[in-house]
Parts: sequence; structure tokens; C-alpha cells
Amino acid sequence: MFGKVREVPQRETTPFYPRSPYGVSKVFAHYITVNYRESYGLFAVSGLLFNHESPRRGLEFVTRKVTDGVARIKRGLASTLSLGNLDAERDWGFAGDYVQAMWLMLQQDRADDFVIATGISHSVRELVEVAFSHVGLDWHKYVTLDPKLIRPAEVDRLIGDSTKARTQLGWKPSVDFKGLVTMMVDADLERVAASRLEDRQSIR
Repeated sequence: MFGKVREVPQRETTPFYPRSPYGVSKVFAHYITVNYRESYGLFAVSGLLFNHESPRRGLEFVTRKVTDGVARIKRGLASTLSLGNLDAERDWGFAGDYVQAMWLMLQQDRADDFVIATGISHSVRELVEVAFSHVGLDWHKYVTLDPKLIRPAEVDRLIGDSTKARTQLGWKPSVDFKGLVTMMVDADLERVAASRLEDRQSIR
């Protein structure tokens, strides 16, 4: 939604500048929520949730692509991991924390809109470094850069200001960046190991 950011950090009053059809559709969803709230008095809230991740994240997203790749390399099922822009920065948080924020929004006396974010931005390069170092591997030996994975309209730096949510909702994240990445790597290591065991048993 914030896309080509107009200010850093991004807060509830920051103008939107989406850089993808997905971002454009989310901006519409936000404004239609506000419109129905203001027009018909509906208790409708819009959570401006920055990237929220967990072991359940889809493999098409860079966080899971990295943690799954690390697990597969560590287990001997892959030898490389192809990535695009390592310098893109995102404000990544734990999905469980963000679900708590959603619940808190719905417990308020008055409907309002809230940015939910950690307030700390990390690059894809940092994500890769933490993930590979967690399993004792040097990422430089395995990561390859693929120009085809560069977005046509890149979003360079996202970082949210969740002061309003922290003040009015009493919300704050409980899982930091390193804890989130290692949680996801551990889950993928376990999943890959279980999958290999199942494959061996089915062969027998």
C-alpha cells in the first residue's frame, strides 16, 4: 500500500503509493472500509499490517523461500538458492503478534485504523545471513542472484510506525527479527526431515 514511500517511517496518515496490482487492490479495500464506516456507522477497522511471517507462510514469499532453501541445503536436498534484490528492506514481524493486534482492534469502543509493525527494517541480505548462520552455513557459498527475480517496480524500504497501536491498543510485538527467522528455519528443517523420512518409508 505504501509502496514508493512518501515518508519514513510510514504511519496511518502517510499517503499511499502502491507499486503492484496487489497493493492497488489493498488501497481500495482500505478506503472502502473507511467509506462504509463513515457512511453507515459500521464498526469497521482497517489494519495496515506490515509484512507478517510464520512457518505457515507460503513458499512463494521471500521469507519462506529463504528458510525452506536453507533447510533443503542443510539436509542435502539442494545446493543453491536463487534470489533477486538483496538490498530491499522490509519491516518483518511474527504473524501471531499481528493476529493479537487484529483482535485488540475489534475490542475497542470506537472503530479506527492502525498501523501494525515492529518499527525495525531489515534487508533481504540480513534475512539470508541470519537464516544460513543459524544452521552453521556461509550464505555466500549457496546464494545466486537471478535478475529475473527483480520486481519491475521495486519497493525499496518499508518501516512502520505503530505508535498509535502501542498507545491505544497496548500492543507490542513479542518476537524479534532473529527469533522469527530462526523459528521459521527450525520449522522447515523439521518439515524437510519428516518428508525425507516419509519418502524412505514409502519406498520400503
